[in-house]
Amino acid sequence: MNLFENVKMALGSIWSNKMRSFLTMLGIIIGISSVITVVSLGQGGQNTITGEFEKIGSNTVIISVDSGKADWSDYITLEDTKQLKEKIEYIRYATPVVQAQGWASSNIDSKIAFITGGSTDVFYIENSELLYGRFFNDIEYEEGKAVAVIDSSTAKSLFKMEDVVGMTLDIGPRTAQKSVTVIGVIKSEYDIFLDMAGDIDIPAMVYMPATTVRDLFLMDGTVSRVFVMADSKENIESAGNQAKKLLENRHGNRGRDVYKAESLMKQLDQINNVVGIFTTFVAAVAAISLLVGGVGVMNIMLVSVTERTREIGIRKAIGARTGHILFQFLTESVIISCIGGILGLIFGIMGAFGLGKIAGITPYLSPSTIIIAILFSSAVGIFFGIYPARKAAMLDPIEALRYE
Repeated sequence: MNLFENVKMALGSIWSNKMRSFLTMLGIIIGISSVITVVSLGQGGQNTITGEFEKIGSNTVIISVDSGKADWSDYITLEDTKQLKEKIEYIRYATPVVQAQGWASSNIDSKIAFITGGSTDVFYIENSELLYGRFFNDIEYEEGKAVAVIDSSTAKSLFKMEDVVGMTLDIGPRTAQKSVTVIGVIKSEYDIFLDMAGDIDIPAMVYMPATTVRDLFLMDGTVSRVFVMADSKENIESAGNQAKKLLENRHGNRGRDVYKAESLMKQLDQINNVVGIFTTFVAAVAAISLLVGGVGVMNIMLVSVTERTREIGIRKAIGARTGHILFQFLTESVIISCIGGILGLIFGIMGAFGLGKIAGITPYLSPSTIIIAILFSSAVGIFFGIYPARKAAMLDPIEALRYE
């Protein structure tokens, strides 16, 4: 008997017991679809994170102070940031980063706000896309003017419109807010969430001169982090090392290893490693259902062997060899698993895109993952189909013909 005839007989047997065959496939379908959904969302999440980091700038280096080793005099000043940009040839942009949590209030609404203070370079380092107005300038930064740039989500939430240039906001601690003028609106990364759920509570995102934030929240003139952007990827390490050296010279703390320089891409690698481990773990848990599906395949095939005992006896009596019987039942097992795998793949992709739309993630499924899923389904069919196939092949034809 050739392969084509084996496949034809297997499909005939599966079709004659449609409901039983579908229930047998169900474990395989659930297992494969779960793994595909988790893996594609995990890979899509990694791509999204990578894209966001690349938007900020793959040349960005974070200079920070090790609080465990630093004295008060070791912290970075706003003047230090200025010197980093002026004295180090590899640095194109440099901004102090001052962050605070407060409230943003308009004449319509108020909400919690994440407030970031920086220099004029902060928008270039973060690669912000300006929609309306302008960024604050050097004079406003030096003099600590009461100006702010907000994102489009904040504008729509607090003013019910995007173009709010020239309008005023009350910003700061809830009990001591200060009126500031909105001079610019940048594109928000959260618009997709607002489009899907208009009442979702996303904090207001506000950018102001670091000097203004310092005065508003009664901070001293030091910062613990500075973002610098190297002029090229090749000079990232040099920019970081020279920035540390300059700060050590200005603060007289050489040899104490107070400052750390870490590239944004290094942080990205660490995040992607964590996401990858989590995705693998969840996918492994989901794959356990494949074992349940495999056991189901084996049970149904054993039932099929019992029901077709006389058929096996007749075939053996007219000359069918043990290998022919073995191959026939193994083919049937593999076909059930492969159909389940293909259906699981389809449902998994549909589920990934459905959940991805809710989460704002574009799923990514590599061709290798698809191939592995199909091959794994086939392997499940072979592994769990061997025992029933061998049992069928080893039946004694005389005993099989006597079976009622």
